[in-house]
Amino acid sequence: MGIPFLYWADCIKRIGLEMERVERIRNHPVYLEYLAAIEQAEIGRVFCCHGLEHALDVARIMYIIALEENLDFPKDVIYGVALLHDIGRKRQYEENIPHNEAGIMAAECILAECGYEKEEILKMTEAIRSHQKQKESEPISLNTLLYVADKKSRACYHCKVKDMCYWEKEKRNETVVY
Repeated sequence: MGIPFLYWADCIKRIGLEMERVERIRNHPVYLEYLAAIEQAEIGRVFCCHGLEHALDVARIMYIIALEENLDFPKDVIYGVALLHDIGRKRQYEENIPHNEAGIMAAECILAECGYEKEEILKMTEAIRSHQKQKESEPISLNTLLYVADKKSRACYHCKVKDMCYWEKEKRNETVVY
């Protein structure tokens, strides 16, 4: 006969509570300022951009992989780290600081103000710091999850300028996986 409405209402309520800290990030004034600066700096960019759409793509892929692999990462930690992983691009564009390093200070402040615990913040900022490099021997961690999802979020297979891209061919995402 179908799933009762009250079941869906309960699910929606639970998901809302589960994502409360993520909504705090999404509405945080520093996050909004950095995101706007990144989007402004990337106007006219022909390569992949680093706005909210990319961050949410990364978050969703991370969450799918975590579910598929039965990983024990809270949903709001996954979404939080994904939303913040490229936030340092603002300072990269303005001050030529590597974005993974530049994003750490902003992320620490935002995460603390949005209710994340110290231990969560340490794990999340370490994932942000190391999301551009993957250690082959490393077991699946928040770091590797972010790395893989960041790469899988890119539609290299459909890119009109992939012949000009600086990514090595081995890193390019040439198939639809997620």
